[in-house]
Amino acid sequence: MTQTTRITTPFTGQSTAAEVLEGVDLRGRRAVVTGGASGIGVETARALAAAGAEVTIAVRDLDAGRRTAQDIAATTAGAPVLVAPLDLADRASVASFAAGWEGPLHILVNNAGVMASPETRTPEGWELQFATNHLGHFALATALHPALAAAGGARVVSVSSSAHLYSPVVFDDIHFRERPYDPILAYGQSKTANVLFAVEAARRWAGDGIAVNALMPGGIPTNLQRHLEPGYLERRRASGESGDVTWKNTEQGAATSVLLAASPLVEGVTGRYFEDNQEAEIGEPGGRRGVAAYALDPEAATLLWQVSVDLLAL
Repeated sequence: MTQTTRITTPFTGQSTAAEVLEGVDLRGRRAVVTGGASGIGVETARALAAAGAEVTIAVRDLDAGRRTAQDIAATTAGAPVLVAPLDLADRASVASFAAGWEGPLHILVNNAGVMASPETRTPEGWELQFATNHLGHFALATALHPALAAAGGARVVSVSSSAHLYSPVVFDDIHFRERPYDPILAYGQSKTANVLFAVEAARRWAGDGIAVNALMPGGIPTNLQRHLEPGYLERRRASGESGDVTWKNTEQGAATSVLLAASPLVEGVTGRYFEDNQEAEIGEPGGRRGVAAYALDPEAATLLWQVSVDLLAL
């Protein structure tokens, strides 16, 4: 990826998703938000629906999805909110969702994820966090590519994390078959993969008018951290160990996602990484701010794409 002028916006880390999309008209647009029944996924879906988009929340728990859809519809003047089953760690589930999609898709927010889980493997033997956070979303986005291309000017949003600064993609041992399993390093690797996906998809899909960007939503206490020790985030915040990370509520945490999904301020922007509603600057590995140079490496992005295709037998 060739860096050009850094993109900035008038919004900050404390802006909410509703504020970012104030005055934006998404009527006639169709959006999919994975993991849209919890955490920032709910507020991402809510803001898109409030702006007029037809939103489908793709979730594992259909009951939770239906409750969320009813809540969003009740707070957004009855905007259509649909629910569909999707388990990103199950290739058949991903394929079924994509096969059932009809018509154009204007916005795809790859939001769902798992964080710092105990060592778990899919039936294929893949490490669960990489399989869910990257491979599942990769399979979904590539399967929905024709729908995205048909939309004209579609946007794909890849929700990453500052945790990507903890680890590049270790191509020699992605699935921790040789090295000791570390849940935080595994999570960090999967989040780097989310950025690399955006870099390569932006390159490959530019001719289809599809913009693909990645982001760090901020530090938001949600169900995503359920595998961490109780009180872990609160202790880090109180001790100052988390550095200058921006702590947010879910409405603020969804803001950068919807900026990239629908704001005219980033029209035509692709292949970049944002945090706090601004394009991020290069950050140091192990830090908490910015984007690692290895996450923007075009050669690593191309290699990851091929590795993903090979693993998924696409």
